[in-house]
Amino acid sequence: MIDAKRLLDELVGSGVAGGLAGGLAGGTLAGLLSGKTGKKARKFAGSAVKLGGVALVGGLAYKAWQTYQQGQQPDVTTAIEPPPSGSAFLPAPGDPQGDTTLGVLLARAMIAAAKADGQIDVQETQTILGQINGLALPAEDKAFLFEEYGRPLDIAGLAATVRTPEQAAEVYTASTLMVDPPSPPERIYLNALASALGLDGALAGQIEATVAVSRTG
Repeated sequence: MIDAKRLLDELVGSGVAGGLAGGLAGGTLAGLLSGKTGKKARKFAGSAVKLGGVALVGGLAYKAWQTYQQGQQPDVTTAIEPPPSGSAFLPAPGDPQGDTTLGVLLARAMIAAAKADGQIDVQETQTILGQINGLALPAEDKAFLFEEYGRPLDIAGLAATVRTPEQAAEVYTASTLMVDPPSPPERIYLNALASALGLDGALAGQIEATVAVSRTG
């Protein structure tokens, strides 16, 4: 079984598990998969170490959800906090299967977003896959990355695995973390993802704004 927590922590940019080889693009798994430097992703390192990837994504989604409902602007003065217990943005306490399911879902969302630009050629892809193989990760985790990275982009398939509006917001948040700012193909991807998830355009915009101000706050 894959270690969804480890993978999501590293995708968020923390490198918490210490499984990243030195010198990889941006020093994060997110940067490696997207072929980008991942400098902005590293701004979340402290929060990811403190909270863990699932709670960080959930915290950003919850924050955006709240400000959207209240008609407010994103607040750069407050730290990212995990969603409150019972908010449906995190599995119930003592539900390890729920933790794994959500972690895998968010990891898939981030990997899909990493491929959305479509500008990584065959040679770069082979390099990335070779670097993944060199990471200090369990074989199951590497197999998951190989499989997900090799899949054709399937927005409808990803959205079909989402069970609640809160998960939809988290999937969009996880994808937004991978694009900064979105290129034209990534913009198309995010718009299509929001539509497939049934997200209100204003909520999708609030999520993007919350992620943006959290990078700089």
